[in-house]
Amino acid sequence: MNPDTQKLAAGLYLIATPIGAARDITLRALDILTAADVLVAEDTRSLRRLMDIHAIPVGDRPLWPYHDHNGARMRPRIMAALAAGKSVVYASEAGTPMVADPGFDLGRAAVADGHPLISAPGPSAAVTALTVSGLPTDRFLFAGFLPSTSGKRKTVLADLSEVPATLVLYESPKRIDAMLRDAAEVLGADRPAALCRELTKKFEEVRRGTLAELAEGCAVTPPKGEIVVVLGRGSSQDVKEIDLDRSLQAALQDLSVRDAADQVAARLRLPRRRVYQRALELATKNEAG
Repeated sequence: MNPDTQKLAAGLYLIATPIGAARDITLRALDILTAADVLVAEDTRSLRRLMDIHAIPVGDRPLWPYHDHNGARMRPRIMAALAAGKSVVYASEAGTPMVADPGFDLGRAAVADGHPLISAPGPSAAVTALTVSGLPTDRFLFAGFLPSTSGKRKTVLADLSEVPATLVLYESPKRIDAMLRDAAEVLGADRPAALCRELTKKFEEVRRGTLAELAEGCAVTPPKGEIVVVLGRGSSQDVKEIDLDRSLQAALQDLSVRDAADQVAARLRLPRRRVYQRALELATKNEAG
């Protein structure tokens, strides 16, 4: 252990833990795990295994669980330890705390009570997937998990279609097929994408192609494990107003204003807000007769 970290100052320390390969943990994270007064983890079994691998004893230090189901009950206990001048380390099950992680409320509570919040950066599935996707990295948006139902998922995807950046999403292997099909419908079948699974693990795989190709591939060979989907940014076409109106009028014959706007915006690769506003105007004119 680094002698400079033998005694940690009071505060809440966030450490990023490996998403696969155990050796991806940083030396600083190991120092913090060695020196902290109190250990808190989203999954205490995972943290204990990680510490065993790196020969860090828990000793007589408390090891407390903190997750979605017990956060409200555990936060006061953790805050009391901080108030008593203890150094507390929090580790998510895998990756960086606060990113799609239950630790957010804990970090916010620590800040609200005036306690130091210190992050020891390290592995992140979102950033790792972005770097191996082969898609632009100069501007990106992490959007977490999409809704589980198709209708809500399409609505969120339609809103995301206007973002001028590469999109990074997490998804369950049980929903990935449906999610890719919805994305192809809303964002365009030929939109470039990458499906990254089991990153840094033994069966790591990256599938690259269009949304339509990835959806077809998932239907034939369903992926397993932890999945990150990276979507390339859309490219708006130079569409004339008369062509937009024709497309919307045709869609409005069979669809609602919202569905017509979603369909046309995806097909023409135009910002949904602009298309929706024009669809409202046309629908109003049509009703007026």
